[in-house]
Amino acid sequence: MKTDIQRGLVLRNEKCHEHYTTEFLYNLYSSEGKGIFDCRINVLGHLQQGGAPTPFDRNYGTKLGVKAVLWMSEKLQEVYRKGRVFANSGDSACVIGLRKKVVAFSPVMELKKVTDFEHRLPQEQWWLNLRLMLKMLANYQISLTEYISGTMEHVTRRTLSIEKGF
Repeated sequence: MKTDIQRGLVLRNEKCHEHYTTEFLYNLYSSEGKGIFDCRINVLGHLQQGGAPTPFDRNYGTKLGVKAVLWMSEKLQEVYRKGRVFANSGDSACVIGLRKKVVAFSPVMELKKVTDFEHRLPQEQWWLNLRLMLKMLANYQISLTEYISGTMEHVTRRTLSIEKGF
């Protein structure tokens, strides 16, 4: 920590040792840091449920609010006929959020199909496919063939090319 490293991260699973709680690890690093570094606690499940918003949260919330109001005014113009609003299509109730790095509106009916309401999570999470790779990086005794299907070939080219498929 006294060198060029600016950040560190400690990850803890909720099923780890009963004595190594988040508070214990925070207290340990805080006392051992002695002014060299500081610590913060972020419990992701709780963080996603709310809490005190940061300046980034406030700024991002304002941007999403503007996009949502613009979307609503466009929708109202589309469905307004003869002094009445006919908002009975599936995309009339949406949730705004990030989808693959892009701010997108997702119809509630589509989200209902892919959401695990009991655990408040998506039913399919993209990062679960990376678990075998993470085990390989952590030096678990796991074979590369379990992670990547197909055959391995020896690479003899010295340069990479998109046209040749790398």
